[in-house]
Amino acid sequence: MTLLFRPLATPLHPLQTPHSGYHWHGRADRFFEGWYFRLTLPQPGHSFAFMYSIEDPIGGQPHSGGAAQILGPQDRYFCRTFPDPHLFWAWREGLGLGHWRHRRQDLAPQFLWPREFSHRGTEGYQVTPTWHQGHLQDPSNGETVTWQYATNPIYGWGRPGQPQQSTAGWLSQWQIFEPGWQVLMAHGLATGWVEWQGQRYEFAKAPAYSEKNWGGAFPQKWFWLHCNAFAEFTDLALTAGGGRRRVLTWMEEVGMVGVHFQGQFYEFVPWNAALSWHIEPWGYWFVQAERPDYVVELLGTTPGPYTAVRTPTHQGLQFSCYDTTQGQIQLKLWRRQKHTLSLVVAATSHQGGLEVGGGPWSQSWIQELPQRRYGP
Repeated sequence: MTLLFRPLATPLHPLQTPHSGYHWHGRADRFFEGWYFRLTLPQPGHSFAFMYSIEDPIGGQPHSGGAAQILGPQDRYFCRTFPDPHLFWAWREGLGLGHWRHRRQDLAPQFLWPREFSHRGTEGYQVTPTWHQGHLQDPSNGETVTWQYATNPIYGWGRPGQPQQSTAGWLSQWQIFEPGWQVLMAHGLATGWVEWQGQRYEFAKAPAYSEKNWGGAFPQKWFWLHCNAFAEFTDLALTAGGGRRRVLTWMEEVGMVGVHFQGQFYEFVPWNAALSWHIEPWGYWFVQAERPDYVVELLGTTPGPYTAVRTPTHQGLQFSCYDTTQGQIQLKLWRRQKHTLSLVVAATSHQGGLEVGGGPWSQSWIQELPQRRYGP
């Protein structure tokens, strides 16, 4: 079964963004919803990225079911499928979801108190804005992954103390974009542990991040940059991306950059900024965005190979996404005053998330800076 409403005893987090809740409305047409949760451990420099998805939750369809994918240290890949969509649960009003691998006769799928989840030996996962827990095992090789950690959200998507924003703007309240995209938590601090292939990693106040997608399939083509582990600035968080997506009956290419820093939110989106990018099939990401009052420039590079991960497509989960959590990212943000630029922040990191997906990627993807549409 699928739980549609959170327990009344579980209050919504004050930094909850729009689209935090589950989107499926019970129809039989093609549908997926996917979530991404990332931990960055400055010491010893490792990262864990947890990717969850549910497809065609009504059941009985060719692609009905769920999956949990993890990128671990050195971008090692782990995947476990969940064939039964009826063992997935989610809250409609806010962020809360989980999936069990096996049915229990005495209990319907739901959020369990952490000790009960561990005591019952549940294979699966559960996550809320402040808690993340799971246990997975691969019967083919005996590898296991177990984790539990608490998260203190610092930035949602927008300035703290103000209503949080939709990443794709107010029009995203209607399902006109394919797919939908929402950054759930641009920056948080996580404390707990992960046991990965027999090694235990304990951490306190490690940078954490989360986002989600939903719809019929991922974009036709896309790129993504993320980092909230800049050594010089502990509260600096970057998310940027672009894609070729469907809007009603036509296709468009759009990009955005969002920067949280010292309690401020610097947003560069098509309705307030001009954006350009140069993305290679692998190894090089350059993005520039201009507003009347601010300019941002991003450079992402990686000398290493990618790791392929699965994303929902119209043909089900496919290896159509290429990732690293060990990318090098340079960020520069300037304030514009008439014809003068003054530096707000410049930072670098060797723990950036870099991604390309979809296709074709036979050549560079270059979007020139368009004429300014945001004023004189």
